[in-house]
Amino acid sequence: MLKKRIIPCLDIKDGRTVKGVNFVDLKDAGDPISLGSAYAKQGADELVFLDITATMDNRKTRTALVKEIAKHINIPFTVGGGITTPEDAVECIGAGADKISINSAAIKNPQLINAIANQFGSQCVVVAIDTKYQNGSWKVFSNGGRTPTGMDTISWAKKVAALGAGEILLTSMNNDGTKDGFAIDITSSVAKAVNIPVIASGGAGKKEDFKAVFNQTQATGALAASIFHFGELPIKTLKNYLTTQKIPIR
Repeated sequence: MLKKRIIPCLDIKDGRTVKGVNFVDLKDAGDPISLGSAYAKQGADELVFLDITATMDNRKTRTALVKEIAKHINIPFTVGGGITTPEDAVECIGAGADKISINSAAIKNPQLINAIANQFGSQCVVVAIDTKYQNGSWKVFSNGGRTPTGMDTISWAKKVAALGAGEILLTSMNNDGTKDGFAIDITSSVAKAVNIPVIASGGAGKKEDFKAVFNQTQATGALAASIFHFGELPIKTLKNYLTTQKIPIR
């Protein structure tokens, strides 16, 4: 069994870390360099950096900020936002990213997954899927959750895995920022449908939520933001708790 990973996420807007609820009402959550450095020291297994307005602003990822954060951490670093070509991926990896996360660009051009995987290996390609439950089914959204695609979430997950993605970062828009727990049903369904690791995202509010997602789904990682950013749940405390619950962690 793969050991479970605890992954803080830095959602970046205007060079600052932000956090909202259901993808809206963003509030400042601090300096990303300080936060990234602190999480590496606290025992985070990986760090995710998402430049959440890059696609909407029609610009590239803030690679200068990526480079600065990379200097301060010694854990795997995933970078996403505004990556639309293999050349963008080259630039981010050159700035210190270990993995590339693509979302809207993969929806517009699914072959981008294959192109980056062929160049760097599948282990470098994370496809982020923002999903929302409405009218009785889970659907994929793009452009930071603003644009409905009409695509079925499980079908899209299977497709990205077939195209060479090494990992899926699955965010429930319904649960995002609510602190009511992860979306167990869709996380379980996606993890069963693909043969690549799935990171659960959206809804973490307490340590028991991590226990639930690891015990009730095949997710190999759990991502959270606000409970870490605002000091509500130290990573060390969470990992100690999961160890007592017999959940294998890194």
